[in-house]
Amino acid sequence: MLSRSKIKLIRSLEQQKYRQKHGLFVAQGDKTVTEIIASGLDVECVLAKKTWLEQISGELRARIPEINEVDDKELSQISFQKTPNQAIALVRIPHYKLYAAALADGLSLYLDSVQDPGNLGTIIRLADWFGIDHVLCGEGCADPFAHKTVQSTMGAITRVKTYKCDESFFKKFKTHYPDFPVYGTFLSGKILYNTPLSDKAVIVMGNESKGISNSVAKYVDQRLMIPQFPAGKTTSDSLNVAAATAIVCAEFRKGI
Repeated sequence: MLSRSKIKLIRSLEQQKYRQKHGLFVAQGDKTVTEIIASGLDVECVLAKKTWLEQISGELRARIPEINEVDDKELSQISFQKTPNQAIALVRIPHYKLYAAALADGLSLYLDSVQDPGNLGTIIRLADWFGIDHVLCGEGCADPFAHKTVQSTMGAITRVKTYKCDESFFKKFKTHYPDFPVYGTFLSGKILYNTPLSDKAVIVMGNESKGISNSVAKYVDQRLMIPQFPAGKTTSDSLNVAAATAIVCAEFRKGI
């Protein structure tokens, strides 16, 4: 039987201030929890139904320091979802050191105030798909370890490193790599499909409604535009930032 203190702790982690206080985040769902255990992230405990625990391998089970078998009622008390899955994990929030040399070795994403956790999670999942190991979350971004973000990554949070930073990152990075290309998406710029793209670059994606802020835009070397079709036709005034990220990343990877 779960203690009240355990239930209270788990429920508190829905709020960022308590995630920061305890250094923990919640992962939920059979596939996500399994991937997190296998990934080597620091799992503090798993709370799961008997049927799920019977299905996991002995090797995975050995990686879990604390296992709590729960029933449907208990799972509904600690779940952040209306329809709970079979397993929940409490995981230590990883803190990665941001090395300029690692970013200079390939593509990375810088997100300027992407505020929706679902969009952020989808972008992390896209980064995983397109072989982008580093996602920099600038000021105003959603928390990478919020429940909705983690769920939206579909396990990619175990493979993609996320960092919290601000625009001062560019000043420091450009000190070491002054000629390293920084691309950004704007409503005006060079048409994405006609522009030569580097396979080593920082790609900046902006806020859902305001785009890239002026303080970050000054560091963008090449402005890119995803054109509407046909030209001149009245269409939606913008693309969802996650959808735009998918288009941009696909174009960067097209010739590889």
